Amino acid sequence: MANAGQGGRGPRPPREKRSPLQALIYWVLVLGVWGLIFLVAFFAVFAVDLPDTSSLYDVKRQPSVSYLDRSGALVAVRGSQYAPPVDLDRLPEYVPEAFIAIEDRWYYWHFGFNPWGIVRSQIYNMRRESGPLRGGSTITQQLARNLFLTPSQNYRRKAQELILAVWLEARFSKKQILELYLNRVYFGAGAYGIEAASQRYFGKPAERLTLGEAALLAGMMKGPSRYSPVSATDRAARRATVVLDKMVEAKFITPQEREAAFRTKVRVNPVLANQRAQYFTDWVDDQVRSLVGEPTEDLVVETTLDLPLQAAAEQAVQRGVAAAKGQGVEQGALVSIDGEGRVRAYVGGTNYLQTQFDRATMARRQAGSAFKPFVYLAAMEAGRTPDTPVVDEPVKIGNWEPRNYTGEYLGPINLQTALAQSVNTVAARLANEVGTSNVAAAARRLGITSNIQLDPSMALGAVEVSPLEMAQAYAPFANGGFLARGYGIERIRTSSGRVLYDHSVDRPPRQAVIGQPALAYMNQMMRTVIVSGTGTRANVSGYDIAGKTGTTSDYRDAWFVGYTGGFVTAVWVGKDDNKPMRRVTGGGAPAGIWKDFMTAALPRLKVQPIPGGIAPAPAEPDPIGDVIDGITDFFGGDRGEEPRSEFDEGQPPPQRRREEVPF
Repeated sequence: MANAGQGGRGPRPPREKRSPLQALIYWVLVLGVWGLIFLVAFFAVFAVDLPDTSSLYDVKRQPSVSYLDRSGALVAVRGSQYAPPVDLDRLPEYVPEAFIAIEDRWYYWHFGFNPWGIVRSQIYNMRRESGPLRGGSTITQQLARNLFLTPSQNYRRKAQELILAVWLEARFSKKQILELYLNRVYFGAGAYGIEAASQRYFGKPAERLTLGEAALLAGMMKGPSRYSPVSATDRAARRATVVLDKMVEAKFITPQEREAAFRTKVRVNPVLANQRAQYFTDWVDDQVRSLVGEPTEDLVVETTLDLPLQAAAEQAVQRGVAAAKGQGVEQGALVSIDGEGRVRAYVGGTNYLQTQFDRATMARRQAGSAFKPFVYLAAMEAGRTPDTPVVDEPVKIGNWEPRNYTGEYLGPINLQTALAQSVNTVAARLANEVGTSNVAAAARRLGITSNIQLDPSMALGAVEVSPLEMAQAYAPFANGGFLARGYGIERIRTSSGRVLYDHSVDRPPRQAVIGQPALAYMNQMMRTVIVSGTGTRANVSGYDIAGKTGTTSDYRDAWFVGYTGGFVTAVWVGKDDNKPMRRVTGGGAPAGIWKDFMTAALPRLKVQPIPGGIAPAPAEPDPIGDVIDGITDFFGGDRGEEPRSEFDEGQPPPQRRREEVPF
């Protein structure tokens, strides 16, 4: 019965072991089923919101923005530039090979994606705690992203990119995909496609690109702005060298061809490299979207710039900085505005290609004695006159003891002489008497927008400002006492003519910020600065000129801000790292740049005399004084002006050179 309880079944026969071939087939089927399940799930999750691929041949671009000067001349174009697509067969073989070598060496061997590349990128991404993800994308994947997807870096977009890459590989040949890629990829500076890039950077069709030029363009794929042959020449050259090395590794070119490419000079399109007013264009370009929103069609921006004046300004800054290089001058900036606030010339540095940092508005540097007119204006409004007697003598305000540049004192003088000779003790005492808060209020009323501290040293220019601020703050002295905020955009319209913004519409009435007799007194005194004071080097014969020099602690900054009737120009020179120059004062290099520019500008402007005040009579000829001034100009000296704080700390004054001795 026991045996019957076991159902009468005998022991199970041993399971037959699969042969290696059977095991291989089994696991291939299992993995295939699971792989199919994974692919179905993958497509179900990531393909549900794939973009419409029917737009494959549609060219989409951001609208372009054309900038015109005040007379309608083209200043610059920002935005997208497309050119007709090129036939891959018409390009030299090394052009597509350069892109394959650096971007996707296994391009002809994969089916849209490179598994090993994806694995490497994922390992890299998992090791990073933050920052952008590495893509490991093939050329086909890059094309899929450019045609159909956004540039955002996330796993969903990468998955969709892979799906679309496989779709492209299934529908098009390798040649067609590569051709689409070269005609759509972005090369920076608004250029889309190899033809537009070749024209923009080298001024030639893509079929005439040299090996070195092709390597430069291929190298830009890692970052069009970072590796631009225009603004990052050295970095672009190093990247092009990597491209050429990769081409040798892939056996696309020989080492001898690489060396020949190194010896062939690459010339960047001079129209792009030497384009005028690029600092100005950057400045107004940032304002367009805040005024009209994100453009949806091509725009035309009519600006206040005067291209002939702009050219003269750029040349004057470059010449002046180069001439003072031996004194440690490395950079300069210049802003000119008219009596209404229209910016007519704008120079943010000596060379836009070397540095795009805009010193005209982005830099804030101490104004030095160029700030003193606001002190004197507050005093004039408090009842002083240019003839008010004062005494140039040692003064102590709290724990602060300002001293004059020469270490000497003139004794009894009047306010006009004190401003003309930039006497520090008088300015410090004057600000203390009228109140530093009143001085700050006067400066803000005229157009200084930066923070103004009320410490007594503010009287000598311990205030950080930009050249644009200084130009607009001096404008009321030049235009009859009215506020003149600097601006660069007159009108924005679409290419079809629809006006989106007009500066003149709903413009408030002009605001008077200086009354009489203070305006007349200030112009009278600042004319004297040019005729017989610290600014004689800026004098332009035959014109009514006024202004003020400025020099800061240890010669770190030097300014000259001058004007004539309805036109103001502010000039700054110094170093970006704020290190001292060698005895560079406002009456030296800045005044020289100012005169160089204004000599070219004034005949074009047809300016009127400065409104208010009586122009002083020209000084009698003084042969000895002319010789002394010439020597002073050569050394960049300024006989009357002191760096703001060099002697405030009780340091002994420098030994006076013979050419600084006033006769």
